[in-house]
Amino acid sequence: MATVEGTGPREEGEYGRAAKRLKTEEREVEAEERDEREEREEGEEELEEGEEGEDSDSGSLAGNVESAGENRARWSGSQHEAGRKDNDEDSHRISPSPVVHVRGLCEAVVEADLIDALEKFGSICYVMMMPFKRQALVEFSAVESADRCVSCGAKEPVYIAGQQAYFNYSTSKRITRPTNADNPNSGNKVLLLSIQNPLYPITTDVLYTVCNPIGSVLRIVIFKRNGIQAMVEFESVQCAQKAKAALNGADIYAGCCTLKIEYARPTRLNVITNDNESWDYTKPYLVRRDRGKGRQRQAILGEHPSSYSDNGYGPPCPLLPLPGSSRYKMSSVDVPDMVSYPLPQSSSSYSGHTPSSVAMVSGLHSSKMNCTRIFNLFCLYGNIEKVKFMKSVPGTALVEMGDEYAVDRAITHLNSIKVFGKRLNVCVSKQHAVIPSQVFELEDGSSSYKDFAMTRNNRFSSAGQASKNIIQPPSAVLHYYNVPPCISQDHLLRLCTEHDVPGFVKFKMFDAKPSSKTISGLLEFDSKTEAVEVLTVLNHYQIRIPNGSNPYTLKLCFSTSSHL
Repeated sequence: MATVEGTGPREEGEYGRAAKRLKTEEREVEAEERDEREEREEGEEELEEGEEGEDSDSGSLAGNVESAGENRARWSGSQHEAGRKDNDEDSHRISPSPVVHVRGLCEAVVEADLIDALEKFGSICYVMMMPFKRQALVEFSAVESADRCVSCGAKEPVYIAGQQAYFNYSTSKRITRPTNADNPNSGNKVLLLSIQNPLYPITTDVLYTVCNPIGSVLRIVIFKRNGIQAMVEFESVQCAQKAKAALNGADIYAGCCTLKIEYARPTRLNVITNDNESWDYTKPYLVRRDRGKGRQRQAILGEHPSSYSDNGYGPPCPLLPLPGSSRYKMSSVDVPDMVSYPLPQSSSSYSGHTPSSVAMVSGLHSSKMNCTRIFNLFCLYGNIEKVKFMKSVPGTALVEMGDEYAVDRAITHLNSIKVFGKRLNVCVSKQHAVIPSQVFELEDGSSSYKDFAMTRNNRFSSAGQASKNIIQPPSAVLHYYNVPPCISQDHLLRLCTEHDVPGFVKFKMFDAKPSSKTISGLLEFDSKTEAVEVLTVLNHYQIRIPNGSNPYTLKLCFSTSSHL
């Protein structure tokens, strides 16, 4: 448990009008900043209150399709000549700004790479990474520096981390940030870390091992409201600056647990207990609190947990190479150039429970929930092997997932959400497997037991497939994909009506290539609860089209956007 001190005023960003052909892109960049600001403020408010923190027919997955669809809607052409033409047109259509929008970044790029490549154009005072979009916003101290960057990028290739990047002015005159609004060059020794796509547990031990080799860490607080976020207090502002530059945009584990880092508003963290969610490294005597039946894990570090290696996911290896420049490293000669993580321990355990890949779900609606609908919801967080309703405990089911980490993700994101007016309770089961005994008929006529081990709708069946899933908490916006091009907004609304679920209030379809066999987009609902119910009912719905040989499987997941 932890509280924060020294919070400052909130700040609203202002954006001008974009050129017509770039309106979509700039609105999404603005929404990205707004979403981050809302998540940041909600998390900080939580701390201030003293709380603790199928492969598809088209061969694409949720996170990959959404990102690719948005990028196709915004940018076209990958050759230098096409990029140069775009930059020439864009620089004339958008008024010069000290903020430059950078696109075409490689997956491995971190903030330090942008600084190293672009500081030759002038002093950089802030960088905002958008890792999953392979984009970033870079704010220069002077508009002349931004002009040099955009002009140079239009005339000749500019490489960032070995890959050519493209530049144009942002319609924002300043990147919104939570602290020291009046001084764009100031920082803070407390960083706010947003962990995106958290496939594996994040603990204070994990973050300390990641951050401390770069700068001395004093305190860490982890909180969970909009996904997983953490605040890390360093010994000095300089240490925090080095850590932000070296780690912003990096993956803690290969292909997941991506760090998005900003300066936090609080200037100091106040930690009350040392445990997996908060730790004061200046006060080692703080006693761990007895968490009763809560869950405790040891730190999981390395390429991936060892149970994944056993299943053929590849050998573990070190991660997070630090930038070559010495300014991002501690002066100690004992710190290696590579943050080397110890191998994950297979003996991680929960308090009161041995690790189990079975989740127990209670609070299920007796007539509206069945095995298939449980699969539709839980498959977003891991493979589903079997689902069985318990005859002796009405409204309760056992869900056997691919491993204990999938159970952990399901508990993190689905515990206490409302589905059909009833609040779910998701916890670790004492059972280690689901046995198909006492099979009976549910109220809707379906079986109380179903085996999903061989279904193509499982989304974590391989390492490549799993890495493309962006793990998100439930939100009011659903991302839909693998839909035939002939399906319109009205078709989707009728589908909601036919299945007696709420209709969406906003609709967006991503631009698709002419040769594409499927389309994708976003659906916004009035509330998170409505979106959860629609996903539970319509996920994996079979769409049949006239003269079509095989149906299309409608796929849904929670979007990274909080609104359209």
